[in-house]
Amino acid sequence: MTNPDYTSPRPHRGEREGASNMPYDRTSELPDSVKDNLPKHAQEIYKEAYNSAWDEYKDPDDRRGDASREEVAHKVAWAAVKNKYEKKDGKWVKKG
Repeated sequence: MTNPDYTSPRPHRGEREGASNMPYDRTSELPDSVKDNLPKHAQEIYKEAYNSAWDEYKDPDDRRGDASREEVAHKVAWAAVKNKYEKKDGKWVKKG
């Protein structure tokens, strides 16, 4: 099942330039679907989780099935957000 919140962002600097930079340096670089819907703190969680997963799942053997590195990183990022936030009445709010 595909995550309805998933959108594919722009190409990553690390892929294009061959650098080992983290894909997102600032929350302003996140996909619009993240920036336009998540509170600032949730955006920070997303960015950090995405960047960590991007590094962790560099090797295709570490991923399940034929999922791309980018797809896995987005799934991990959304899961991290959903640990602390939930959607209520169409808005993302902190749990608890």
